[in-house]
Amino acid sequence: MTPRIGLTILPELRWREAEPRWRAAEDLGFDHLWTYDHLTWGGLPDSPWYGTVSTLTAAALVTRYVGIGTFVASPNFRHPAAFVRDVQALQDMSDGRLLLGLGTGGDLDSRVLGGPELSVRQRVDRFEEFARLLDRLLREDHVDHHGTYFACRDARTLPVAATRPTVVMAANGPRSQRLAVALGDAWVTTGTHGDDREAWWRSLAGLSARMDDLDPPEGFRRYVHVDPTCGFSLSSADHFEDVVGRVAALGFTDAITHWPRPDGPYAGDPAVLEEVAARLLTPRGGSGGR
Repeated sequence: MTPRIGLTILPELRWREAEPRWRAAEDLGFDHLWTYDHLTWGGLPDSPWYGTVSTLTAAALVTRYVGIGTFVASPNFRHPAAFVRDVQALQDMSDGRLLLGLGTGGDLDSRVLGGPELSVRQRVDRFEEFARLLDRLLREDHVDHHGTYFACRDARTLPVAATRPTVVMAANGPRSQRLAVALGDAWVTTGTHGDDREAWWRSLAGLSARMDDLDPPEGFRRYVHVDPTCGFSLSSADHFEDVVGRVAALGFTDAITHWPRPDGPYAGDPAVLEEVAARLLTPRGGSGGR
C-alpha cells in the first residue's frame, strides 16, 4: 500500500506569508498538514515563532479537505482541562479534520514555565496522565481529577463534538507505544539514532515490529517523520520516492515531511516539493477556503 503523504509547515512566518503555503499544500494534494507545537523549538531557538492553535485555526479556514494537525501537543505547557476547549474549537472549525498529535514534548519547552526538572520516566508518567485525562474530557462532562501532575474540579466540556478528533500518539519507547494503542487512533514516530542514517532505518524497523507485537486494531494508522537530523527526505524527488517505498515496506501507512526552508533545518528547494507532488499526489485545484 502506498503511504499517504503529509507536510509540516513550521509556524515561523507571519500569516500573510504562511497562508499561501497552506493553500498550496492542499491544492498540491497532500493528505495531511501539520505544524509544530512549541514555545521554543530547539531547531530554531532564535527564530520568530507563532502559536499553534491560532495557526491551525487560520489554516482550517483557508482549506477544505486536508487533515490538519498538532505535531505534537504536550503537557510541557498545556493543561488538559484548558486545552480541550481549543481541541473542540479546532475540530468544529475544520469540519472534523483535526489530527490531534500528542507527545511528551521537547526539552526547551519543559523548562520555560519554571517547573521542576523531571526524569524521563516522570515525563512519561506526566504524559500518560495528560493523555488519559484529555481522553476523559473529550468523552465526558463534569470531570473531576486529582492526579500527580494535573487536577480539575467539575470541568465542563459541553458542547461535545459530533465526532472526536483523530488522536495520533507520538511514541518511541515500549510504554508509550502501548499507550498509543490504548488511547490513540494512530501512532507517530520520529525514529531514534538520528545521527546515522542506517541506524535510524534500523530503529524504524524495530519500532514497527514492536507495534506489530502490540496488535493494534484494524484501521490503526502508523505515521513516521521522515526527516531525521541525518538527512532531509526532500533532497531530491528520487530520494523521497525511495524513502516512501522503504517506510511502506516497514508497515507505515503515512509519511510526513517538511516544507523546504532556505537554510538551516529542512533546507531544500521548493521545486523538489512540487516535483514530488506531481509524481506521487493527485492535485485538488484551487481550494479557495470555505
